[in-house]
Amino acid sequence: MESLLILVVLFIILAFGLALVRTRSNSNRRQIDRTGRTEVEAKTAEIDRQADDGESATVAEIAPADGPLTEEDDGVRDGHSEVGVLEPEPNSIATSLSRSRGPFASLFSRLRSNNDGIDAEEWTRLEETLILSDMGPSLATEIVAELRNQLGKSPSASALRQALIELLTSKFLATTRELQFSKDTKPSVVLVVGVNGTGKTTTIGKIASLLTVAGRSVMIAAGDTFRAAATEQVGVWAALTGVEVVSGQPGADPASVIFDAIEHARAVGSDVVLCDTAGRLQTKTNLMEELKKIRRVAAKSSGEVTEVLLVIDATTGQNGLRQAEVFHGAAEVTGIVLTKLDGSAKGGVALAIESQFGIPIKLVGLGEGLADLAPFDPEAFVAALLGEESDV
Repeated sequence: MESLLILVVLFIILAFGLALVRTRSNSNRRQIDRTGRTEVEAKTAEIDRQADDGESATVAEIAPADGPLTEEDDGVRDGHSEVGVLEPEPNSIATSLSRSRGPFASLFSRLRSNNDGIDAEEWTRLEETLILSDMGPSLATEIVAELRNQLGKSPSASALRQALIELLTSKFLATTRELQFSKDTKPSVVLVVGVNGTGKTTTIGKIASLLTVAGRSVMIAAGDTFRAAATEQVGVWAALTGVEVVSGQPGADPASVIFDAIEHARAVGSDVVLCDTAGRLQTKTNLMEELKKIRRVAAKSSGEVTEVLLVIDATTGQNGLRQAEVFHGAAEVTGIVLTKLDGSAKGGVALAIESQFGIPIKLVGLGEGLADLAPFDPEAFVAALLGEESDV
């Protein structure tokens, strides 16, 4: 009788414990749905912090399965969550450029209040505003000269604003900005290059998410074998997006790791290999030579290199021009990913890069969420940079 009583008591305790665990699990699940965060994302942030405290160089130290991916692809167009949790609404380009827009809004507000039109001093202030947005002195001077020649000495603020919108838009490259993939060869290989701290590995994770939502099978090559925690960080993003990672031992030859990943992707039929690369200072000759080697080895693999994307942090402004120059020389860059526009007052660097190097900006990072990586639209960018007429 006593044994039976003990068993009943144990059964009641067990049932109560299971109910408590289920309640806490449901509560945690609801919390994840509210915030759109997972433990994987938290781990990514922690790895980022650890990497920044380690050997990573800061930027401030530097002087459908065929055809291109478009924003009309299923999932991207509808803004669906890629990983099964409730993601926040993606940031818009207008929201992300609010800091860059501020000086232009102030300038045009002042011009509208001046009934005498625009004098020489205001033309100078316009040029200064363009320079402060990091378009660069040469480009800013060129833009102001063209506007003055087109509009005359004292145009109205409204006429100036409209002419500036049209001129800035026309200076962006008239070229495709869609990511390119091979129609005949699998896998397509996308090399992602850039200095540490620009958001390179995070960008790889976001591109992987975009491509998987668009129906492509993706593999990531953990080619940054030098940076502490780099392979682990790539693994976190792979888990978040549900893709496979091929990695080597710490300090392994990056070109070999990337070659092996491409061959493995070929064997299993993956559509795309996204290749992470080392990102120490571009002033180090050895790193640039390593990138050249990776480019050569990838070209000799069974895949086809269709993109070499350079990730640039918009907050670095004109330093991004130096990065574009050196990385383009080493790796034959085909497109730019401009990150952290939401934290920058220097959005004009986008036009400076295209104007100086002829490399199209293909994607822009507008925030921290998986969905905050968007195709670059020059018209939308210029409109967001200058704001609506009611704003000025």
